[in-house]
Amino acid sequence: MNPKVRIAIVVVVILSGAGAWWTWGRKPAHDRALSGYIEGEALYLSSSAAGPVSEVSVVRGQRVVAGQPLFALDAGPLVAQRDQAAAAVAEAEARLEDARKGQRPQELAVTDAQRAAAEAAVRQAQAEYDRIAPLVRQGIYAPARLDTVRAARDTAVANLRAVASQRTAQTLGARPDAIRAAEAQVRQAREVLAAAQAQLDRTGPVAPAAARVEQVFFQAGEWAAANQPVVSLIPDDRVKVRFFAPQRDLSRYRIGRRITFTCDGCAAGLTATIDYVSPRPEFTPPIIYSRDSRDRLVFLIEARPAAPRTLAPGQPVDVTPLRDGT
Repeated sequence: MNPKVRIAIVVVVILSGAGAWWTWGRKPAHDRALSGYIEGEALYLSSSAAGPVSEVSVVRGQRVVAGQPLFALDAGPLVAQRDQAAAAVAEAEARLEDARKGQRPQELAVTDAQRAAAEAAVRQAQAEYDRIAPLVRQGIYAPARLDTVRAARDTAVANLRAVASQRTAQTLGARPDAIRAAEAQVRQAREVLAAAQAQLDRTGPVAPAAARVEQVFFQAGEWAAANQPVVSLIPDDRVKVRFFAPQRDLSRYRIGRRITFTCDGCAAGLTATIDYVSPRPEFTPPIIYSRDSRDRLVFLIEARPAAPRTLAPGQPVDVTPLRDGT
């Protein structure tokens, strides 16, 4: 290329850039877009127990929905503890049911046979009394004979009453305090089972909300310590727009107001709702504080975007300045 032509092109580019800069610099401050970026607050998922990672169900950058499994640890020992606790619950419930039922049908049948024998003894004693009483009145037997058969009859009647009371008691079950003790054992066993199940569930957490997978720290086969993050997520409800507003316009940016912003490659008409305004100012460096440098005094503002799924953390954005009454 002709050197003169090359120099002419460079001059044109420089003049064009200078003109654009001069045009932007002469714009009123309230018409300039506010620079910002997309921020994503990460959520770190871990297990409460240590162990080898048996499965990782997601990959970095993947979208997940609420309730979707993320990873799982080898939970063999915890499964055994859960099963042992479940067996203890079944045993305690069986003891309580047995205490409420009273004695078994076979035991009640023995008492019923004893009552039948006592009733037969009462009938026999009464018959003997009815036979002896007239003979005593006729003087055939001495009065002492009547006393003997009367005592035998009364003994038979008392024995029948005792057997009947025993049969009634056998149908009542255990004493109230014994039943309450059995109920307490059932509650305790169920609490142990719930704790074992909760610990087992924490070895395979699920996504708490719709999110994107930010990072996977462990793969299947690797050992993960207790409470050490295995997967990190960026939930949609934790994506936000962060930008800085000049202190002279701070009153326009109130919590609840809606802003519009743009970003490279994004759809048009993006909006967000302000939910945080920093109470402390910042300076755009380098600066030495003075009355003449207030234009560089800015406040951090955060807003929740209406469509967070399409935004990537770290992405630069341009926020349209708010005006009074808009």
